[in-house]
Amino acid sequence: MTTPTADSGLKDFELGSLRNQFLIAMPGMNDTSFAQSVTYICEHSADGAMGLVINHPTPLTLGDIFQQLELKQSDPSALTQVLAGGPVSTERGFVLHPSSAQQWQSTVEVAAGISLTASSDILSSLADGQGPDDYLVTLGYAGWSGGQLEQEIAANAWLTVPADQQIIFHTPTEQRWAAAARDLGIDLNLISSTAGHA
Repeated sequence: MTTPTADSGLKDFELGSLRNQFLIAMPGMNDTSFAQSVTYICEHSADGAMGLVINHPTPLTLGDIFQQLELKQSDPSALTQVLAGGPVSTERGFVLHPSSAQQWQSTVEVAAGISLTASSDILSSLADGQGPDDYLVTLGYAGWSGGQLEQEIAANAWLTVPADQQIIFHTPTEQRWAAAARDLGIDLNLISSTAGHA
C-alpha cells in the first residue's frame, strides 16, 4: 500500500469506503502496533487502505524532530508528543490537521475539514509558529492491501465509527480509544474479544 499523494485520488470512493472513519481495535487485538488503538482512515478503496494510529505515543516530542531537522523553534508546540502512526515506513512523518487556506507541498484533503500533509515544509511552519493551530504528528502509517481490512472487520478485529475531530485534536491521547468507542455507545471494558462489530 502506498502513501497518498496529491494525485492518488483521495476523492469520493464507492459507497462503503471507510475514509474519514475511526477503526477502534477490539479488546482482543494482540498485534502490539494496534492493541487498544484508534486508527484514522485516510484512504480506502478496492486497492486497499491507509490510516494513522492516533493514540500510540512514541518517546519523541516535536522538539526532538525539530532538532533532528535543525529547525529553530519559536513555538511551545515543541512539547507536543509524536505518535506511532503505524508499522509501515516508520521513518516518514505525517501531519493530520484541519483543512485551511494554507497549503504545503504535499497536502491532501482527506475529507471535508481535515487534511493530511506528508512534506517537511509543514514542520518548518510549525517550528516558526506559523503552522495549523490543531495538528497531530505521526511517524509511520498503517496499510492494508485490497480486501484485507474488510476481512479483518468481518473477523471482529475492529469497530468502525465516523471520525470525530474533537477526539483527534482535543482529547488526551490516553483517552481516545475509550472516547471513540463511546461515540458508538460502547464501553470497551464491558465487551469481550469475541463480541460482534458494528
